Amino acid sequence: MRKIILSIILILLLIVTLFSNLIFDQASAITTTAHFDTGDTSWMLVATALVLLMTPGLGFFYGGMVGKKNVISTMLQSFMAMVIVSLLWVVIGFGLSFGPSIGGVIGNPIPYLFFQNVGVNTSWSLAPTIPFLLFALFQAKFAIITPALVTGAFAERIRFWAYLLFMVLFILVVYAPLAHCTWHPDGLLFKLGVLDFAGGTVVHMSAGWAALAGAIFLGKRKVQKVAPARITYVLLGTGLLWFGWFGFNAGSAMGANGLAVQALATTTVAAAAASMAWVFLDKIMGHKISAMGACIGAVVGLVAITPAAGYVSIPHSIFIGIVSSIISNYVVIKFPKGKIDDALDVFGCHGVGGMTGMLLTGVFASKAVNSAVVDQGLIFGETTLFINQFTALICVSVFAFTASYALFFIVNKITPLRVSEEKEELGLDITQHGEFL
Repeated sequence: MRKIILSIILILLLIVTLFSNLIFDQASAITTTAHFDTGDTSWMLVATALVLLMTPGLGFFYGGMVGKKNVISTMLQSFMAMVIVSLLWVVIGFGLSFGPSIGGVIGNPIPYLFFQNVGVNTSWSLAPTIPFLLFALFQAKFAIITPALVTGAFAERIRFWAYLLFMVLFILVVYAPLAHCTWHPDGLLFKLGVLDFAGGTVVHMSAGWAALAGAIFLGKRKVQKVAPARITYVLLGTGLLWFGWFGFNAGSAMGANGLAVQALATTTVAAAAASMAWVFLDKIMGHKISAMGACIGAVVGLVAITPAAGYVSIPHSIFIGIVSSIISNYVVIKFPKGKIDDALDVFGCHGVGGMTGMLLTGVFASKAVNSAVVDQGLIFGETTLFINQFTALICVSVFAFTASYALFFIVNKITPLRVSEEKEELGLDITQHGEFL
């Protein structure tokens, strides 16, 4: 049955792409002629490539942390996110996220099906100096990495086909509405005044809460404590993530401008501060300064600065990095691992880091840094923004966790999520893919 379904999907995809000029209206593909800035376009091309690099970087980061029997499977989960989500984004995902607003909650996908009307001679209203197609491709990379982040929570025990199905549903049901609400000019959170420069709610909070839902639904691994397969992979993955994050955050300025430089600077120092805080805290608590700790701390800082990168000063970004690192470290230590098996601490790092960053954006956002800021943070004596950020945090948390848990339930009814104990013991590399290190 599975082979038949896959064959039908491939045949339909071939037919639609082959005859797209007959199926879709081409007359409105170019609506206006925009005047683009070559510098902005060049930078956004680079930023788009940098963000894509983050996903294989995440593969190394996660792959080095799991046991040797599951390295290939864990890394392949990130790689397949690039494959599946790229196509899904072109077919319908972009339209659901950035199409004409339906109630401020979701986009109408019809105008942008198969990237129809997404061309090189038009532009997005909030990125007028670059081609519309480039904006759509840049946003695709954010969609790609989000479900890949979730995989760390259910590492070493999920069936690969079930993961692929969950990933598709997650993009359609969870990611697209959050992207629309937060980044579309007519989105509910956007109109409320919520600030999320590069994905604190859309990417990290959604992934963190989905990870927690997955860890709860799938249950514990048979053996929870395993030696990391390759700590050198973790170091390499962290380096790639940090490097790619410059495109993630500085690229969200949508141009080669001062705001991009500011975001690059805050990203750099927040990651450094968080990494330093993590290893210092480990040492204070009597542990050795470890490569794993330094890497995890850096990633937590990158997560926390993401929503604030283009809104806060450099000194405040250092504060954000240190505070987020301390909070996430505490959550990871106190997390009830005996009851909930979040294998790679995705919720503690990405979920908690994203929430910390969102709240601290409401504390430190400044008009002096970004003139688009309407209501400044608490430190400047204004409360509106902080209240909006806190409201968004609660709403997004409830939605992301509930919807994700429901998706795990639905997928499990269609095809079992967990591998058998025997296959878990043998490892996913050999049982799911017939490959091994």
